Amino acid sequence: MNHCDHSTLDKETALTFDLGTFEGFSFRHQCAVERRLTANEVIAWNHDRDGEARFWPSGDRCEVTLILTDKHAIVESDLREIDRLLYELGGDSTENFLRIYYAANICGKSIRSLSGELIKKQPIHIFLGTNFSNLRKEANGELFKLYYPDKYALCGGSFCVGLILGTDLLLDCSSWSVNEITFGEHKALIVVP
Repeated sequence: MNHCDHSTLDKETALTFDLGTFEGFSFRHQCAVERRLTANEVIAWNHDRDGEARFWPSGDRCEVTLILTDKHAIVESDLREIDRLLYELGGDSTENFLRIYYAANICGKSIRSLSGELIKKQPIHIFLGTNFSNLRKEANGELFKLYYPDKYALCGGSFCVGLILGTDLLLDCSSWSVNEITFGEHKALIVVP
């Protein structure tokens, strides 16, 4: 018997973006929900009809798992708020998920208090790749070029040994906040001046 066959979703309340699947535990039946549910099915879950249940990300959308990492169980409003923010940011790119993650998990803002506009104002730089060493080199070069264009031009587009800013020294400076994040098989470097 599937404990969520009766859940129906009103098209007006459906999420815009794919937030992955979720595992659950039914308190009424004292067992795991038999299958993974989509985010829309979690939203449609009727606790009165289908029984009280607890849900958490199954991990197939690692960006959602990252944002909800500190939650023991998610509620409908968590999913709606993430969906709303992604819409306000213009889509479900990995960068947009990381912007939400940074605002909520590193800056400590409530997802409900955030807006796409507020998130867009964050002066963050996101670098994606497969290992932190390469990401740090890429970030250091791009940020050196962006924040010190005159010194970058003097070097002819590369790092000069004679300058203070070497291959990794820019990111090691105390005026920069550098966060190394692993989610799924992905690596991200979030740098804030």
